[in-house]
Amino acid sequence: MNLAGVQLTGYRRADGRAGVRNHVLVMPLSYEVNQVAERICAEAAGAVTFRHQHGIAQTGDDLAQTVRVFRGFATHPNVFGVVLVAWGGEPFDVQALAAEAEQAGKRVALVSLRQAGGIRQAIAQGAAAARAFLEARDRVRREPISLADIILGTECGGSDACSGISANPALGVVSDMLVAAGGTSILAETTELIGAEHLLAARAASPDVAERILYIVRRMEENAMHMGVDIRGAQPSPGNIEGGITTIEEKSLGCIHKGGTSPVREVVEYAERPREKGLVIMDTPGHDIEQATGMVAGGAQIIIFTTGRGTPTGSPIAPVIKVATNDFTYERMRANIDFNCGGVIRGVETVEEAGRRLFQTMIDVINGALTQSERLGHREFGIYRIGQSL
Repeated sequence: MNLAGVQLTGYRRADGRAGVRNHVLVMPLSYEVNQVAERICAEAAGAVTFRHQHGIAQTGDDLAQTVRVFRGFATHPNVFGVVLVAWGGEPFDVQALAAEAEQAGKRVALVSLRQAGGIRQAIAQGAAAARAFLEARDRVRREPISLADIILGTECGGSDACSGISANPALGVVSDMLVAAGGTSILAETTELIGAEHLLAARAASPDVAERILYIVRRMEENAMHMGVDIRGAQPSPGNIEGGITTIEEKSLGCIHKGGTSPVREVVEYAERPREKGLVIMDTPGHDIEQATGMVAGGAQIIIFTTGRGTPTGSPIAPVIKVATNDFTYERMRANIDFNCGGVIRGVETVEEAGRRLFQTMIDVINGALTQSERLGHREFGIYRIGQSL
């Protein structure tokens, strides 16, 4: 494939980034207003929202991480406009969040339940703003963008014995192709790097990056030990074991294939935006929704999600391409799956061939083709908690 000839279109934003979708997001800033956000969307057809349990009774680094995720979504290049919905008692500066979104060039409205005078008034205010944003959004047209604009989030969930043989290596081909074209690929799931971290460290672009890789794995292990739990109770998961994975090291060796063979340029914290182009590692848990949320908050406009068991998840604002590792899962879960790597297992397709086909699928989705998770209305969202609720 001639990468120089790839034609991409998207939405160029005021901050220079490019979106592949053009959403109006109604974002609840605490769990008290989840229903308010949903009712706003019911009265402003075409806007998107999500439910969550965050924003209240958090403090310190835990609260800072939640706010970092909110900031990443409110300023995301896939978002045209955002209606921020607060109840009025959030323990962070909601006005500052609105100002950041405006600085990123978004259409922004801040609706406070307290200031509006109740739920009905807040819904009316929010719906009016969302409808106005949708009308303006619909006048925006796609324009040329490049692969260098793209941040890809790579993910595997419901892994099986085929994951490290078919879909994950094929995704690694996509990752390498994107990096070669000047784009960025995020490898995450720190708990699923355990036992293979030394292989990634050997690919680090500098000694500092190598040490950072080893550090985040060590930190994850220490956190598990501090809680007095055996990480092997969740990694590999019961579903992984049913699918034929026997050890955490085996799962990790399959997981890291998603990052291809490129040098690791940077390690970032959860929901932090990469500063470097190329292959980047983000410190996330293996929890499917929490890791996807972190990568999207970090700026990923698109996610490719490999699955051996058929995990049915998506994202509120980023298209998620689901890739089956085997024919059985593809046939059984076809309504949820976009791409099948079963041919690699059957020996009728090489990993390289599957990867190049998957790259073209990614191009099609960037250019506007809907994924199954988008068609089905998947809007999963969850933030990785690093502190207890107070």
